[in-house]
Amino acid sequence: YRAGAPIANLEFMQFHPTCLYHPNARNFLITEAIRGEGGELINAAGEAFMKRYHPLGSLAPRDIVARSIDAEMKKTGEPCMYLDISKKPADFIAHHFPVIQKTCLQFGIDITKEPIPIVPAAHYLCGGVVTDLDGQTSIPGLYAAGETAYTGLHGANRLASNSLLECLVFADRAAKHVLAHNADMPKPEPIVAEWSLLGDRSPDEEQVAIAHMWDEIRRLMWNYVGIVRSNRRLTAAQARLNVILNEIERDHRLKLHPDAIELRNIALVADLTVRQAMMRKESRGIHWNVDYPKLLDGPAQDTILSRTSPRD
Repeated sequence: YRAGAPIANLEFMQFHPTCLYHPNARNFLITEAIRGEGGELINAAGEAFMKRYHPLGSLAPRDIVARSIDAEMKKTGEPCMYLDISKKPADFIAHHFPVIQKTCLQFGIDITKEPIPIVPAAHYLCGGVVTDLDGQTSIPGLYAAGETAYTGLHGANRLASNSLLECLVFADRAAKHVLAHNADMPKPEPIVAEWSLLGDRSPDEEQVAIAHMWDEIRRLMWNYVGIVRSNRRLTAAQARLNVILNEIERDHRLKLHPDAIELRNIALVADLTVRQAMMRKESRGIHWNVDYPKLLDGPAQDTILSRTSPRD
């Protein structure tokens, strides 16, 4: 984005509905196959709640399940919901889900006897850097493939495993294109704002500010730009991100540090995501705004942002 490449559809962030909820577990996803084999989503009272949100109950599409779990958590005030497969025979569970069973046991959860505590988790980004069918961006010599790219393959909601196919196909096409055209490809010097290596604040002082803003952005995006969005929350997120971005740009002339660079990148991606979510005046695919619950008529439109000049 800073070098001038168009960025599209960052508002389409897919949330996996069932991530293991445990203070010592990080990013362990509970496969949707458990629901396919009869696993039921229940609340803390043991009630199956999904039929209140969709006639297919726990077999509803992924984005609907994630929104329903989020709604149930907000309604009950509970920190998580539960996925229960314990009605199946223990040997069936051990045969079909050995990794999940082993991992849950490490955290003291026996899935043959008790439900699995779960929460939705950010999973896959459908938008990204705009490319053509060979992975080329608008910047000569810059290619993108996989989750960082917007190829158009996923539209507004990724189908399971399509991301792997995308990586394989576009990486192959990009590599072949580079080999075929590298000799005559222009090699422009990128025009980006320089960072000074000079500063008068100590590294310790800088690290405190970095850690604070890093945590604030993470919480801000989850609470204000999460599974269910609203104009009010998006506006509030944008206002706070503007403050953070201004602070980062004011302080980026401090002594350079890898965490400071990543913080600057995180803040920019968060801001672009909020701006593109605000541009979409509808709910489509995995972007849901309570103030625009309907799908707009006509062909779907991409939300695209690009700098008019790399020095802007």
